[in-house]
Amino acid sequence: MELVVIGLNHKTASVEVREELSLSNRQQEDVLEQISISSDVKEGVILSTCNRTEIYLVAESDYLAKKFTLKLFKRISDLKIRNLKGYLYHYQNLEAVEHLFRVVSGLDSLVIGEAQILGQVKKAFKEAKRMEAIDTQLHRLFNESFKVGKRARSETKIDKNAASISYVAVELARQVFGSLSGEKVMILGAGEMSELTLKNLVAHGVEGVMVSNRTYENGKRLAEQFSGEVIPWEKLENWVEDVDIIISSTAAPHYVLHHEQIEEVMVNRKRPLFLIDIAVPRDIEPEIAELPEVYLYDIDDLEAVVNQNLEERRGEIEQVEEIIAEEREEFEKWLNYRQVVPVIKGMRERANQIKEQELNRALQRLANSKQNQEDVVEELSSRLVNKLLHPPTLGVKQLANSEGSLQKLEVIKEVFEC
Repeated sequence: MELVVIGLNHKTASVEVREELSLSNRQQEDVLEQISISSDVKEGVILSTCNRTEIYLVAESDYLAKKFTLKLFKRISDLKIRNLKGYLYHYQNLEAVEHLFRVVSGLDSLVIGEAQILGQVKKAFKEAKRMEAIDTQLHRLFNESFKVGKRARSETKIDKNAASISYVAVELARQVFGSLSGEKVMILGAGEMSELTLKNLVAHGVEGVMVSNRTYENGKRLAEQFSGEVIPWEKLENWVEDVDIIISSTAAPHYVLHHEQIEEVMVNRKRPLFLIDIAVPRDIEPEIAELPEVYLYDIDDLEAVVNQNLEERRGEIEQVEEIIAEEREEFEKWLNYRQVVPVIKGMRERANQIKEQELNRALQRLANSKQNQEDVVEELSSRLVNKLLHPPTLGVKQLANSEGSLQKLEVIKEVFEC
């Protein structure tokens, strides 16, 4: 069996490509269901976030894992296979293990050390488990990865002053305005990212907060948490003119703000409008950036702010790398042990067969003959020793004239303690 991870992230693909290969919750369920009934792919976990889409698989071969993943990505995007391959990375076995450990540690994130990714990986694992798409190997791997993520954050300072995407978005807005005090901000969406964004906005002095969400009650609950105002989704356009900044983070599979809408708003507007889109797929139509006095930033525009934040934690990366190396070695030992389990099982089964045959033979001789009990037991012992050692004895004799015989014989001596 091969352990394989195939995917793309913010390092290998732009937000335009990432949103094409982003998997909705429904799509993830469909893929996990395919994995659970597939004969080629035995286990699978899907990780789809704003910065990455990755498929972790245990398959009969690397070829079958690639075939499954490329077929999936081709089905959900308009990209040609040859173009698609240019954005993907592919890791096998221990390289795949190390990659996951780097992901959960925050070393592979846009914001180094951010903690949100660990929760996202746990959620992906939980969903795969619910869909019965995992078995022994991925169960062990992902649980070990959670230990790595915990160690990275408890034994180092990799998460000290670590920013989330939402923090970076607010930091970008603060750099643009100088101060957010007195600015009116609208948040689109009411999920975890929106909540984190609001926390950071309030921490920077924003008082005029509006929340708009497709489910009114969810939007209302989030707005009330921060003494903000909820805007009914269907009346969103009426309020855009009143705000200075819009930060969007919905789970919509399509644009929620369109060029025509903002163009109409800007006709009578006398001040700039700043839009920050941290959703993947994107919420805000890119053409909006072409309008005068409109400034649109997407998730890939946050890199400059991220780099400033990284300098404070760069020294911790080496320590996290050491933790990853330690845990990779431990997982390698577990994988190696799994490889010999069938051999040990076969040896024991063969030994038990011999034992049963010889024991039955001895019992029959005791019942049907006048042979002395001690002689029967002695004969049983000799026959057991001879039959158990016959195959390895022949093997050792054949090794005598094989290439590297001395090294092989040393291994046998060590195994048999002779």
